[in-house]
Amino acid sequence: MARIAVIGAGMGAMAAAARLAVAGHRVAVYERTETYGGALRRLERDGFAFDTGPGLLPLPAVYRDLFVKTGKEPLEACVELVQVDPSSHHVFADGTRVSLPNASRAGVVSALEENLGADAARRWGDFLVRAREAWDRSRRPLLEEPLWPDWQVLAEREPYPAVPRRKFLRTRTAGTLAEVGAWELRDPRLIALLEGHALAYGLDPRATPASAAVLPYMEHAFGMWYVRGGLRELARAVYERCVARRVEFHFGAEVAGVVEEDGRAAGLELAGGSSVGADFVVAGVAPGVLDRLSRGTRVRGDGEVPDRRGTASRVTVALALRGGRPEGTPHRTVVHTEDREAELDSLSGASGGLPARPTVTVLRPDDPALVPDSGHEAVTVTSVVPAGAEGDREAYAGKLIAVAERAVPGLRDRLLWHEVRTPADVAGETGAEGGAVPAPALAAAGGRLLHPANTTGLTGLFTAGGWSHPGGGLPHAGMSGALVAGLIVEGPEFRGSR
Repeated sequence: MARIAVIGAGMGAMAAAARLAVAGHRVAVYERTETYGGALRRLERDGFAFDTGPGLLPLPAVYRDLFVKTGKEPLEACVELVQVDPSSHHVFADGTRVSLPNASRAGVVSALEENLGADAARRWGDFLVRAREAWDRSRRPLLEEPLWPDWQVLAEREPYPAVPRRKFLRTRTAGTLAEVGAWELRDPRLIALLEGHALAYGLDPRATPASAAVLPYMEHAFGMWYVRGGLRELARAVYERCVARRVEFHFGAEVAGVVEEDGRAAGLELAGGSSVGADFVVAGVAPGVLDRLSRGTRVRGDGEVPDRRGTASRVTVALALRGGRPEGTPHRTVVHTEDREAELDSLSGASGGLPARPTVTVLRPDDPALVPDSGHEAVTVTSVVPAGAEGDREAYAGKLIAVAERAVPGLRDRLLWHEVRTPADVAGETGAEGGAVPAPALAAAGGRLLHPANTTGLTGLFTAGGWSHPGGGLPHAGMSGALVAGLIVEGPEFRGSR
């Protein structure tokens, strides 16, 4: 039995803790805040409740596997999973609207044909076939296996089978997501639909590899799910599974450093001056925090994937509305920007500041647990912004509310109150500089969108969560926990689950 100290109680760290405890190890988690869940937080006021982090769960199989491997009760016995349908409703810049059914390629193509025309539907359907091939090529090395020592193969190899495009005497294939949209999809509404999946993580499609085609494919193939009571309930269920497996939690326990002895991690030093011994340390923290905790020890060596520093965050506005949620209301509506270039320039730092005309996601859950009674509705409005961006939060909230009115008619007349969460709030909850939110790992692009391995240059120190392989997003965080547990339990020969 090994002693394992875990830094942070985010989803990836807790997933690792639960699996390691089941394997017979003694696990203790040290969390600097007063609660668990990382970005999965909840705002409660006047009988209303809102998720202030992710509001939907893709690929729930990751957490189903976690619960199967760590106890007798399956995930569905601990939370109520609901497959949202439609998966999303889209309001495009030209006013066109379309609702896309959940986990149905044929249904999506049919909906696009009805609203955008047969040619657009055919192009999207053909794109999804190619996106599936990219998924099949990249799924194992990017999600299910520890990062390869020769990770440069992933950096150089583009898994998306782009359509050759001949112009004059040259034949080219799309290398970026923007080129996939412009050359293969062509319709501006399909381009917005495609690029929105990258934009959700703050990725500029003009610089994002074509391999990001796997992001819309995952949604269409595996569906989008809601957890009754909000995604915070998923964090609660994972925390309770850890407790049931006898993982110890220490809240309000800030870690000041990783103790190193004889060239390996040997425990933690806490902010109060005390220390705890450990045979292994698992760090579920952002790169800047890891730098501080390692105190000059190089945990990422030459030739390895370097730490990625996030560039994008979120502004979230929680809206308490009078009047119940109308029947048939989509759970998620995406209102696409009317000025794509300006929004992308803002997110890439080319223009600075907050996007003037942002894409806005509106979540309207059909969930009595989130409202005081049936005569009220809880709505969450979110925009992706540059990490560290602040400005006039109330003025920006007003801008988001104005955009959201395209999805919620009469919104301002129904508004009782609102609260705003900015990158500074995200930073306070997660410790990530500027409130940055990590993106999933993607192949190609010279490795710019890969995340560093779960092993480090300091023996006995491992990393889990969105800032290490396989990157950000709830499924990826859960996968990182599985990979860390496998590497500790089975050693360097671990090659992932089969």
